[in-house]
Amino acid sequence: MMSARGVWYTRTGPQGAPQIVMVHGSLDRSTGLSRLARRFDDRYEVLRLDRRGYGKSGAHCGPFTVAENVDDLVDLIEQEFPTGPLVLIGHSFGGNVVLAASSQLGPRVSRIVTYEMPMSWQPWWGGNSSKGFPEENPEDSAEAFMRRLVGNKVWERLPERTRTARRAEGRVLVGELSDLRSGPPWRADEVVAPVLAMSGSRAAEHHRRAVQFLEETLPNCRLMEVEGAGHGGPNSHPGQVAEAIQFFIDQPADADRS
Repeated sequence: MMSARGVWYTRTGPQGAPQIVMVHGSLDRSTGLSRLARRFDDRYEVLRLDRRGYGKSGAHCGPFTVAENVDDLVDLIEQEFPTGPLVLIGHSFGGNVVLAASSQLGPRVSRIVTYEMPMSWQPWWGGNSSKGFPEENPEDSAEAFMRRLVGNKVWERLPERTRTARRAEGRVLVGELSDLRSGPPWRADEVVAPVLAMSGSRAAEHHRRAVQFLEETLPNCRLMEVEGAGHGGPNSHPGQVAEAIQFFIDQPADADRS
């Protein structure tokens, strides 16, 4: 289905069940969270979208900023889930989107989950996901991003059609990561719902520092490490990630973070 803002989305799960919204990261699409979604859609209504410029929303002309992604998400939630509490889950870049969206959605957001969210605006951020991607050659930037993310061997084994699609999304990647470098897209004092900041035991150092920053900055944030997982944990370890999220949902909002 296509939203009024030109963003494709899908809903799964029993109508009237508790609501979960999942937002994917850079050079990904809603299918990147499908294995995680399947752990919930027997008892939740799960809403996933292809963010602007990706997957079935690939024809979107932009702009590719956090703010526009937030507006897409809030508009879609108001259309599909107009009432009831929400759990927002964001992987990588999607974590910034859900944190920023939570301030607009207000008390409807009961829980927020982020997984290895980039903080490119921070002076200590050392991640190659936001630096060294020249705007004048976005297709090569997308390939470089993917090679660093999945490794050269995995990239070269991908079907030609998949590699071509990822390279075509370079314009989106460069746009959104350039925007992310300009400053934080959310304010800590506006994130009022409890947050679970997740990372894998194989996380890069800058991602470890980022989840620690969230714990130190947000008023109610807990950390969770997924054993054996890397940056793609929601796809590679969906059972462990889902179990941690369900435990977090089931805890009282003011539970002891220790």
